[in-house]
Amino acid sequence: MPELPEVETIVNDLNKKIVGKKITKVDLRLKRIVKSDQDQFIKTLVGNSFQKIKRRGKLIIFELNCGDQFLLVHLRMTGQLIYQKNKKIIAGGHSEKKNVFSFPNKYTHVVFLFQDKSQLFFNDQRQFGVLKIVDKKGLKKETIKLGVEPLSRDFDFDYFKELLAGKKTNIKSFLLNQKYISGIGNIYADEILFMAKVRPLRKIDSLSIKDKENIFKAIKKILKQAIKYRGTTFNDYLDAEGNIGGFIKKLKVYKREGLKCKRCDCSIKKTKVAGRGTRYCPKCQK
Repeated sequence: MPELPEVETIVNDLNKKIVGKKITKVDLRLKRIVKSDQDQFIKTLVGNSFQKIKRRGKLIIFELNCGDQFLLVHLRMTGQLIYQKNKKIIAGGHSEKKNVFSFPNKYTHVVFLFQDKSQLFFNDQRQFGVLKIVDKKGLKKETIKLGVEPLSRDFDFDYFKELLAGKKTNIKSFLLNQKYISGIGNIYADEILFMAKVRPLRKIDSLSIKDKENIFKAIKKILKQAIKYRGTTFNDYLDAEGNIGGFIKKLKVYKREGLKCKRCDCSIKKTKVAGRGTRYCPKCQK
C-alpha cells in the first residue's frame, strides 16, 4: 500500500501536471470502484477542473474548481494514478505487475481525459481502491478520524509522548494505527523501528524516554528521507524525468529477511505483527 511518502510524491507530481486543466470526459470502466452516486460523479467532474491537490495521511484530495466539492482517492493496496501526455508517463502507487505501460489496460478502472488530450488513469489490480465525490461536510467526516500528520509542526515530542501515554499495545501496531499518526504503513514502521533500535513487538509501556525519543526522531527522519527519494517503488515505473521511487535502495530491513543486518553481523528476521509481515534485527533492536 502506498504510504505517506509515495502519496506525497503523487500529489506533488499531479499538482504540476493537471491543476487547472479542464476535464472533458470521465470514462467509468468499473462502476463499483466509485463509492458515491456514479451519474453525479461524472456530471460533477466533466467540465470542471482541479484547483489544488493535497494529502491527508494516505488519502488524496482533489479540490474542484467549481461547486465547493472534492474528489477523494484512496489507493489502498495496489491502486495507482498514472498521468500520460503523448508518450510521457508519470506513475504513482504500488502495482503487482511490472512494466505495464500500455494504457488503458485491464487494470484501468477510471480514465480522466483533459482538454489538452492528456489523461489520468486510475489503475488497481486488486480493486480495493476507492474514489468518491464529497462536499466540505463529507471531507471533514473522512479526515476527522485521521491522526496527526507526522511531519507537521503539531507533531512534536511532547505530543508523541501524550499519544503513547497509557497504551499497552506493541509499538508497531501503534505506528500502523491511522487514528494516532496518519500515513505510516508497514514499510516505514519497520524502517523507523530499525533506526530507533526498538523491536516491533516491544510493549509501549516498556519503552524508556530515550526509546520514545529515538522513535520520534526516526519517524521524522525516515519520512523526510523517503519523500526526498520519491518513496519506495518495487516495480520499474519511470516518470517523465526518468525517476523512480529511489528509497528502495535505502531500505535497511523491509523485505531483507535472511540477509545480513546493515548495522551488525546478525540476520534480519521476519515475524507477524498486527497481521503484517514485519522485519527486524534480533541483535540491534531491543
